[in-house]
Amino acid sequence: MGITYKDSGVDVEGGNKFVKRIRSLVKDTFTKEVLTDIGGFAALFDASFKQYKHPVLVSGTDGVGTKLKIAQMMNIHNTIGIDAVAMCVNDIVVTGAKPLFFLDYISCGKLHEDVLVNIIQGIASGCKMADCALIGGETAEHPGLMQPDDYDIAGFSVGVVDKHKIVNGNTIKPGDIIIGIASSGVHSNGYSLVRKLFFDIKKYTTETKLHELSKPLVATLLEPTRIYVKPILKALESIAIKGMVHITGGGFYENIPRILPETTAAYIDKSSFPVPPIFALIQHDGNIDEREMFTTFNMGIGMMCIVSKKDADALITGLTQHGEKVYSIGEIKSRVDAPVIIS
Repeated sequence: MGITYKDSGVDVEGGNKFVKRIRSLVKDTFTKEVLTDIGGFAALFDASFKQYKHPVLVSGTDGVGTKLKIAQMMNIHNTIGIDAVAMCVNDIVVTGAKPLFFLDYISCGKLHEDVLVNIIQGIASGCKMADCALIGGETAEHPGLMQPDDYDIAGFSVGVVDKHKIVNGNTIKPGDIIIGIASSGVHSNGYSLVRKLFFDIKKYTTETKLHELSKPLVATLLEPTRIYVKPILKALESIAIKGMVHITGGGFYENIPRILPETTAAYIDKSSFPVPPIFALIQHDGNIDEREMFTTFNMGIGMMCIVSKKDADALITGLTQHGEKVYSIGEIKSRVDAPVIIS
């Protein structure tokens, strides 16, 4: 008898069992626009968009980086999918767009069914938080390329916004106020530095508890990325947000300039918002320069909204009523030198 695909490390039957187990999780995210069941070659989504005058599609793709290694260290896999969704939909909502659907790609060395089901549970939860449908995905075994217990996740999402409602920062001007929305922690950026510091240099373990943190270290590091879609879309119903910034890789210094007109600069008051203890711990244990911290991490602010001074209080009130922790963290001024000044 000749060699089979299973002999080479790919378990097709196991993959079919996995799809059956996640069917209800996926279908629970479906909206009325989803026209297909799971398991087809492609997913269909009704794009009639009758409520939009000039619909514009907005897309985003991302992963969760080496935060995956923390999940694998802890054998906790039901939150990392939330991160995958968050990294995509938060990028989409900064344009003013509503995320419509999400697709995932999971590659693994070996199909560990329970692990993958947990990952999909997280992805489905994230989609519900963002009010978008998980309409498809791909799970691929890569024996010989990846170790049996390794996996990686990438996501892709599409949203829609009316062309005349696109948020792009073009109207930002001196005197505008920068409103910061709190992060849930480290989110999904900077984990290569974090892992090197805590586990290679400091030799902390999965059991380490530090008095600076309210939870064990790894539990703090696994806290899922906050999804800002619903509060932002609600605020946009009544407030003219001029620009938004998702604080991801590159921190304050690299992300804020992406939305600023060339003649303006963002002046951030670092005393205007609390920095979560995990960042103080990272900075202290690694003897890291403050600029490096604000370039690598979100420092407690996961999303920024720029509005005119007259709209600032209303935005703060609206976001707070939606359960967000919100701070007035700075203002826009004419650019003299650098596009971002933190003092």
